[in-house]
Amino acid sequence: MKAFIVYDSAFGNTKAVAEAVAGELEGLDAAAVPVDDFNAGELAAGDLLVVGSPINGWRPTPKVTALLSGLGKDRLTGVKAAAFDTRVRMFIHGDAAKKITHALRSGGADIISEPMPFYVGGTKGPLRSGEIEKAGSWAKTLLTSLGR
Repeated sequence: MKAFIVYDSAFGNTKAVAEAVAGELEGLDAAAVPVDDFNAGELAAGDLLVVGSPINGWRPTPKVTALLSGLGKDRLTGVKAAAFDTRVRMFIHGDAAKKITHALRSGGADIISEPMPFYVGGTKGPLRSGEIEKAGSWAKTLLTSLGR
């Protein structure tokens, strides 16, 4: 089983979360992969696909949206999946992770976690205190959901 943690990152915050998640997926062949470098042809049934994006205009970045659109209906059948986003803690904000989760489910993926937000301390960050540890803990819940 491979684990692909695919991300887009404007200021390095989403990349840091993706790397923390990949680092905690013990026992899996896990890698954090920039969205531009992801080869969907490597994805197979039984693999884990985690997609992360900063919130961009109330939604995932255009690159992440294009990736998800390009996967097409039922392309993700048999794939386990989860989503996260990085966001500023505000009263009103977008929810990129929820939109990513919806797209993954529409593609046929088996969603193994609720969408997960990670918070930055401003538009450019950095990540708020404790968010990297939260990413590691979330990765461990993903492993549990996979029965590992």
